[in-house]
Amino acid sequence: MGSRLLTRMARRYDLYLMLLLPIAWYLIFQYGPLYGLQIAFKNFVPSKGILGSRWVGFDHFERFFDSYYFGRLLWNTLTINLFSLLIAFPIPIFLALIVTEIRSKSFSKWLQNVTYLPHFISVVVIVGILSVFLSPTSGPVNKLIEAFGGSPISFMESAGWFKTIYISSNIWQSMGWQSIIYIAALSGVNPQLYEAAKMDGASRLRRIWHVSLPGIIPVIVILLILDVGHFMNIGFEKILLMQNNLNLDSSDVISTFVYTTGVLQGEYSYTAAIGLFNSVINLILLLLVNRFARKTAETSLW
Repeated sequence: MGSRLLTRMARRYDLYLMLLLPIAWYLIFQYGPLYGLQIAFKNFVPSKGILGSRWVGFDHFERFFDSYYFGRLLWNTLTINLFSLLIAFPIPIFLALIVTEIRSKSFSKWLQNVTYLPHFISVVVIVGILSVFLSPTSGPVNKLIEAFGGSPISFMESAGWFKTIYISSNIWQSMGWQSIIYIAALSGVNPQLYEAAKMDGASRLRRIWHVSLPGIIPVIVILLILDVGHFMNIGFEKILLMQNNLNLDSSDVISTFVYTTGVLQGEYSYTAAIGLFNSVINLILLLLVNRFARKTAETSLW
């Protein structure tokens, strides 16, 4: 078996050479940093190095679980991700169905382009646009509210509005880009199934329900599993840009706390423990959802 593999590798050496770069990337950037995980169980001192620092066991984990901000960080992280998953995940699917069902090709392409464009806008610009549009003094949203007799709202300084603004702006920015995969999957559905449904008298809605959606279920399940796999991760850049002292009750999440405490204040061991806690939850969720999907939808990552 070994000699046959070596023979095959020698014959296809050019293909195997192409694997070197991705393998090197995984070794250096994915598996290499695992060595540093041990600082989560040490009091890491840069001058002593990882090996020279003192072991403290689970002290950093206990400190995090006992802290007064643990509940707030966990609640904000969970709610933002849960609502993002429940609301933001189905929207690209609906958009893909709409794009493929529109008969006018020119309007369909226009709709695709309009929804793709926000994906290429920088996060800094997105937050700047939000600040301008939602300004309590000159923002068009508050002008409209005042025109209907309402009082201006400080959206960006309100903890009650933070999650709504964050999730809705994320949907606007990413729905077009994420719909590409579903549009590609829909193009692969057998056209004869649509013709058969038409001959059976199925309406357009019925064809979507009984042909289009079942045709892309494996893609939906795979993307859902991947999304759940980083459920606890939130890109901290946008939250950090939107964050201020007035909305801290809603905007303080684990990723921003790790950045401000670990990078800015130098508590590397403490925040490494928090990051490890985050990753373990992600791994557990990924295994559970993958197993559930394999049993119910017969589709899974492995």
